[in-house]
Amino acid sequence: MVPVPPELELAARAGRNEFVTSIHERGGTPLRDGDLVTLLYLGAAERVSVRHWLDLFPELPEFSRVDAADLWGVTFPLSPEARIEYKIAIHNRGRHRLRLDPFNPEHAPNPWGASSELRGSAYEPPPWTRLDMTIEHGIVTWHEIPSTVFGDVRAVHVYRPVGHRPQALLVIHDGSDYLEFANLVRVLDNCIAAGDIEPVAAVLTDPVDRMGEYRGDPAHATHLVTELLPFARAEVGAVPAIAMGASLGGVASLHAAWSFPGAFEGLILQAGSFVTELGPHGRGPVFNPVIRFMRHFSETPRPLPGRIHLSCGVFDGLIAEARTMADRLDRRGVTVGMAENLAGHDWRAWRDLLRPALRHVLPREGS
Repeated sequence: MVPVPPELELAARAGRNEFVTSIHERGGTPLRDGDLVTLLYLGAAERVSVRHWLDLFPELPEFSRVDAADLWGVTFPLSPEARIEYKIAIHNRGRHRLRLDPFNPEHAPNPWGASSELRGSAYEPPPWTRLDMTIEHGIVTWHEIPSTVFGDVRAVHVYRPVGHRPQALLVIHDGSDYLEFANLVRVLDNCIAAGDIEPVAAVLTDPVDRMGEYRGDPAHATHLVTELLPFARAEVGAVPAIAMGASLGGVASLHAAWSFPGAFEGLILQAGSFVTELGPHGRGPVFNPVIRFMRHFSETPRPLPGRIHLSCGVFDGLIAEARTMADRLDRRGVTVGMAENLAGHDWRAWRDLLRPALRHVLPREGS
């Protein structure tokens, strides 16, 4: 482990308040030495470790106790462009607790609360993810639409660009999560203002039963094409539609396009859970419906949208499936785009890859 600065050890011996003050004066953790990062924990414990949600990130060593009482630290390499989300696991007296890193000021919100965020020395949030008060901001409205297919009422959001007639319609799975955790409106506003894409509208849908609806469910595909699309086009105009989703939302997007050829002109598939016959997947029976769909997809070719973009973090356990799917789509004559980053299976990883996806499926006229 990289040596802890003496003043931090002295502060730890003096007490928690002194240590917290000292570490905050340094800007918090991680401590950096080139591409080595050091995380710290102060507290009674038998073992301390890093719990991360990146299947392929190298296994990290456990924290080691520093000479100062109850001060623990761990050092590991982190690529300059990388970004990971994690929590600290504390094992003490038979109890196991996960908590945010109290000394790292960077947090990443997600649907399950938040994680601590560790950024490589060169990582910066891409410019298209930043708030720009000098440009027009799109408007988001909330609606309810009755669903005969599901026998209920579905809540959706609609995004409209200001001052532009939409040239395409994004149909987005897990829409509320894209709004809250992936800065979707900000990304769309910035890409439209920069001229990266033609003005686009979006209808954002959320599932009632995600595990039931997003694993290749025919009822969901029918709802998307026969109920949601007509509603959205009545709101924004009859324009080409692009289905979009992350993780199981990517599976639902591909399944809808395969089930209803011609309904969508493009797809954006972010870290799609395309568990296939690549081999033992170890993800449990919950993925059996996905495997059945992927078998049908392989054995029963149907016309697909002409432009499909895939993206995935290289630490994501689904990266092999994403690359395999890109190759298969390319062999089917689809114009395929693929983007990767040094990140895992999380909303900010997908946020950071939205611009190349949008530019691929929504090219500007003449590009």
